[in-house]
Amino acid sequence: MSKELKIVLIVGFIIFFQQFVKAQENQDQKFLHKVGVLDSLYSKILDESRQIYVQLPASYTPEKSQKYPVVFILDGEMFLPIVNDVQNFYSGGFTPEMVMVGISNETHRVRDLTTSIITTKYGMPFSEKNGEAYNFRKFIETELIPFVENKYPITNYRTLIGHSYGGLFTISTLINQPDLFANYLAIDPSLDWDDQKLLKDAKKIIATQNYKNKALFMSLSGQLHMQNSQITIDNVMQDTTDFTLFSRSNIAFSNMVKQNTKNGLSFEWKFYPRDIHGTIPFPSIMDGLISLFEWYQMENTDKINSFDTTKEELFSIIKYREKKLKKHFGYSKPPYPEELLNMSGYMNMDMQQPEKAKMYFELATEYYPESANAYDSMADYYETQGDFTNAIKYITKAFELSGSDFYKKRIEELKNK
Repeated sequence: MSKELKIVLIVGFIIFFQQFVKAQENQDQKFLHKVGVLDSLYSKILDESRQIYVQLPASYTPEKSQKYPVVFILDGEMFLPIVNDVQNFYSGGFTPEMVMVGISNETHRVRDLTTSIITTKYGMPFSEKNGEAYNFRKFIETELIPFVENKYPITNYRTLIGHSYGGLFTISTLINQPDLFANYLAIDPSLDWDDQKLLKDAKKIIATQNYKNKALFMSLSGQLHMQNSQITIDNVMQDTTDFTLFSRSNIAFSNMVKQNTKNGLSFEWKFYPRDIHGTIPFPSIMDGLISLFEWYQMENTDKINSFDTTKEELFSIIKYREKKLKKHFGYSKPPYPEELLNMSGYMNMDMQQPEKAKMYFELATEYYPESANAYDSMADYYETQGDFTNAIKYITKAFELSGSDFYKKRIEELKNK
């Protein structure tokens, strides 16, 4: 086989590996697709029990101490499956693996997600309880987040996703309590609520608040006017009727954010002309997560895949990514999955580039010091180099970490060589 054919595309490997793991997990299940384990907690703030749905990453095992970023999803019973579908295809190469927490809003949805109290809406009486977003945010901050942190393997790097009233709540949280989350994904948010009160309140805050290391993705559906097809994205802001207040509020907020770039907020706004309010969540979640985590996507994959890239340049690329991830997450994180480093090491051994192979295996032990497999790979490297002393040293470490009879037999085999 030629050298060119032996080169494996890195991103493709990651996606294949993660899909393989998830497929293996589904083999023994009665149903093809199950998402989210039901959990609940009692809220003193809300004076009621609240349900949540939690989905752990495919790579999670209780034996590992690994923790993950977390995404909180409003209306979780509806949108957790969508986030999970997006993650199934994009996590690893485009977005990080994350713990997904779907917050149920089946009851008291309007009460909890709206940001101010109203008694009339578009000239009609409005009697449903509303305007208690402050209490719901306090519940998330002081009860839900600590509950999830104590029970599940998450870090303090958090993302919030909300649609419609959930989008209103998401924008409100960014405006009033930006440090609660790092990323905000507001899908067709109801910024028309209470005659655009949040939009008006946000003007001064957006101009003066420091949003460094914060990101917002915001979307607008094609339902600009329910009764007039002549209203388009180009002329909707000239309309003054209540029929376009929803879309005009969305665009006005977007324009306001774009005019205040000095606040440091990373912002993307996207219009979906072919989607309506009910269909826009899926494309928004897909595009939004990719946008919010654009910095996470791998760089220099062409050089990583190239046979001619020097060991020194590869090392520099890996260390750059390590620093970049730490800058964004706020904590140290391995720049690549262990499986990727391991595979790259063996690939370079096959390509007769032992120094590159050694570098990848050494990095695997550096980033994953509790992995028996990483030390086993180092042992394989030294064995191919005829250095049985070091091979035994590393396979012994693998045995100490795992207690596996496989490694015990390998020690004896190496001692006999």
